[in-house]
Amino acid sequence: MNFIKDNKKFIVVIIFTFILFLIVTISNIHASDFSTKFGKLENTNPQKILFIGNSYLYYNDSLHNHFKRIVEEKNPNYDGGRNVKSATIGGSRLKHHNLDHLLTPKAISLVKKFDLVILQGGSGESQSKKERMVFSEKVKELTSKIKLKGSETALYMIHAYAETHKNFDPNLIRVIEKMYVEAGKKNNALVIPVGLAFENSYKKDPYLKLHKEDGTHPNLLGTYLAACVVYASIYKDNPIGIKYDYFGSVNLEDKLFLQKIAHETVKEFY
Repeated sequence: MNFIKDNKKFIVVIIFTFILFLIVTISNIHASDFSTKFGKLENTNPQKILFIGNSYLYYNDSLHNHFKRIVEEKNPNYDGGRNVKSATIGGSRLKHHNLDHLLTPKAISLVKKFDLVILQGGSGESQSKKERMVFSEKVKELTSKIKLKGSETALYMIHAYAETHKNFDPNLIRVIEKMYVEAGKKNNALVIPVGLAFENSYKKDPYLKLHKEDGTHPNLLGTYLAACVVYASIYKDNPIGIKYDYFGSVNLEDKLFLQKIAHETVKEFY
């Protein structure tokens, strides 16, 4: 009887050990896939940064201005005016930008070479399978050009339309997420989850509006949230506690809420 009991205990131990091994193995596989799925920057502290996009970026005093002020607060020796630039065309898609010119030394101010180029696609690029394929091919083309210049690429995942927009679709953010993640994965480009931060914010507080009345462009709070997400994604630093509030235009409660959303979104995404 003792022999049988001992055998049963041994079998239970073997089965438990095997199950534990499977769990650890599967977890490692997922962790490995997750860590490479969205790409990562070789230069973890890029100084010269170029934003390329459309009105999603330049509304509300331009996202790059908010971003550089946050970086300057965190690093008082950083000169955002000299190092952070933005090239935007209203209503544009990636195919509309003359990247060859933008990457030419001193084409923008005195910057000879950007460490990081952030690409923001147009909202229309997510609207059909054909448009998404064009987006994917264009990201591949632009990423290759950026790499040849010795720079790195990040993809700015846009937000979805709000309910006031005629093309609103509650599933659109999933389409956008897949589109940007797949492009990032294929091109080893960092994906900046701005769109997911908008979604998370609306889930937690649907009354705090991040869009203008047109349902497509960000309002000031939307741009502030986006700037926090970009900062946290690039530098892997917690934005909670940032004092910057656009010279008093963002109240303390909204500021802290949006900083927390940015932090939680980035932490979960990566």
